[in-house]
Amino acid sequence: MKHIQANIKHLRTLKKLSQERFADELGWSRSIVGSYEEGRSEPPIDRLIDLSDYFDIPIDILVKKDLRLAKDTSFIEVGNKRVLFPVTVNENNEDLIEVIPAKASAGYLSGYDDPEYIEQLQKIKLPFLPTGTHRAFPISGDSMLPVKDGSFIVAKFMEDIKDVRDGRTYIVLTKDDGLVYKRVYSKIKEESCLELCSDNKAYLSYKVSIENILELWEFTCCINTQEYDKDELKLSSIITMFQGLKVELKSIKGLESYI
Repeated sequence: MKHIQANIKHLRTLKKLSQERFADELGWSRSIVGSYEEGRSEPPIDRLIDLSDYFDIPIDILVKKDLRLAKDTSFIEVGNKRVLFPVTVNENNEDLIEVIPAKASAGYLSGYDDPEYIEQLQKIKLPFLPTGTHRAFPISGDSMLPVKDGSFIVAKFMEDIKDVRDGRTYIVLTKDDGLVYKRVYSKIKEESCLELCSDNKAYLSYKVSIENILELWEFTCCINTQEYDKDELKLSSIITMFQGLKVELKSIKGLESYI
């Protein structure tokens, strides 16, 4: 339990509690808290359960993981087992986000709830992101053009699937298909499912039951890893692309006269 003493002190400090106040809330004595934080003794299983219940953090994470980079205690539970690590920060107190590498994206389905898998992911700093827990996911294929194959979608974790906003795009982790990036429409009230649609209409939409959805991440921004060719940026090419995708935009009709 090499991390427990530092974790107890750090998590108590995040809650801005003195040792005495913290001990009162747990029904312990102040001397017990001091002995754990100073490493003079280790908490037995019943005290570990107290800590786990108080902080809403699994015992194995309290014991095995160094939580001192966490800047708050907002661990997020999904279902009855999933725990998302808190936002981590670098030495300058700047938020970091995990990046799912393209070659390892297939392994996310089996590793998304494994603390060891999440911990080893590369992390980057994006200072312009809004508040919330974000990750960067690789995109493959052409189902969501104009988002290019090889791009990364930076998305914010959704705590409640019922908060999905119709017509917005999301990274969806499902039991059957793993990670997909789609435009989402809620059918929760009618059919207890979400409808996932591609912007490229060559791909059919389909429905996924909420029981089959493991995670939902709302689009925040896109990072392109390939430069657009100049032909791709021509107005005629853009209009042709949208027409090929059968996207009905009134503005397209208005622009056709300029081609």
